[in-house]
Amino acid sequence: MTMELPREVLACINALEAAGFAAWAVGGCVRDACLGLEPQDFDLCTAALPEQTQAVFSDRTLVLAGVKHGTVGVVTDRGVVEITTFRREGAYLDSRHPAWVDFVPDLKQDLARRDFTVNAMAYSPTRGLADPFGGREDLKGRILRAVGDPETRFREDALRILRGARFAVRYGLDVERDTERAMVSSAQLLDRLARERVFDELCKLLPLMETRDLLRFAPLLAAAIPELAPMIGFDQHSPHHAYDLYTHVAHVTAAVPRDLVLRWAALLHDIGKVPAFTRDENGRGHFYGHAGLGADMAEAVLLRLKAPTALRTQAVTLIRQHMTRLEPDKRVLRRWLSRLGEHTVRQLLELQQADMGSKGTGNAAEMEQFPQIRALLQEIREENACLTLKDLAVNGNDLMQQGYEGRAIGQRLNRLLELVMDETLPNERDALLNYPD
Repeated sequence: MTMELPREVLACINALEAAGFAAWAVGGCVRDACLGLEPQDFDLCTAALPEQTQAVFSDRTLVLAGVKHGTVGVVTDRGVVEITTFRREGAYLDSRHPAWVDFVPDLKQDLARRDFTVNAMAYSPTRGLADPFGGREDLKGRILRAVGDPETRFREDALRILRGARFAVRYGLDVERDTERAMVSSAQLLDRLARERVFDELCKLLPLMETRDLLRFAPLLAAAIPELAPMIGFDQHSPHHAYDLYTHVAHVTAAVPRDLVLRWAALLHDIGKVPAFTRDENGRGHFYGHAGLGADMAEAVLLRLKAPTALRTQAVTLIRQHMTRLEPDKRVLRRWLSRLGEHTVRQLLELQQADMGSKGTGNAAEMEQFPQIRALLQEIREENACLTLKDLAVNGNDLMQQGYEGRAIGQRLNRLLELVMDETLPNERDALLNYPD
């Protein structure tokens, strides 16, 4: 195998080698090259100790934030190239940080501490590929396998459980049996991690997932978000749903665009159904108020995961409104556009279409309204319709001149806006000012 390295990366390797220190490209860049993909990030490992690496690059700008763990960043024209000394590590007592780091002269010892065989390969322009754990063969066989004992790897850093799911989804890999068993049995360790790390990894994973991925990794997602667990296998007892609750959610999540807000909203949109569930005298299931309850629960989930405020607010809004059906009626749509804004209305339309199309009942008639609604939204946009108070042809000063005061001004403006959106009044100054109370 030969691997083309960027000029700046090759220069770093050559500088270390010229000083007498073995240096290798390592990890994800080697994995991607083996898959025929163009690597985006290049990390290096070396026999040089951190102080020796600093001496080799003493004429360069260095980033030393990770130096106590053996990592020296060299600033190049393509960004920072991270160079880490070969090392082995002690036990991870908090499922994140090793109790100790010991620098070693041997590349194989360094690769042995890595998470999966496909990430435990290194490449040297002069020595070729180093692959002591069979990562290249696993890639050929489309297998994701932990390096060494999988339970040990996941105890070291529980985030590897979600990272493993992401690698499997992104690269189309099947998880090796013992590795998968350890991922599931160790999933409770995710509770020990900083919530930001879990959220960040889920944000990388969710946009990649298809329905089959959401189903096969359901136990891992439920460990990260315990509110999902009761949904798995939950019978909705409804003629409108052919799937259990979590399977429906998996279909909806895969059906919305690969946008983070929409993916989170879809994953959590029915989270309120289990606590809202009741059955009538005929045994039919009902979920009265589940949208509002689910929105409150989703907000709690996203607060716990420390999601950005903008994402949390938008996702919760979509969940709260997902049962309020949009209709192919301009007057109705104008009101929703005025209330939520065009971006939110279009996202809500995506969520509702995915929700309605993921029941498994094959009712195509329910789907006919969505292209009609989109066509009407486009017409409203082209009409430059009056949707907010600032679009009105009159303002508060105009009403003050008519003798309106205080709250009455706002009440009057809102009433005029409603009349314009309902097409009762044209948005013309004289018509608005002359409309009787």
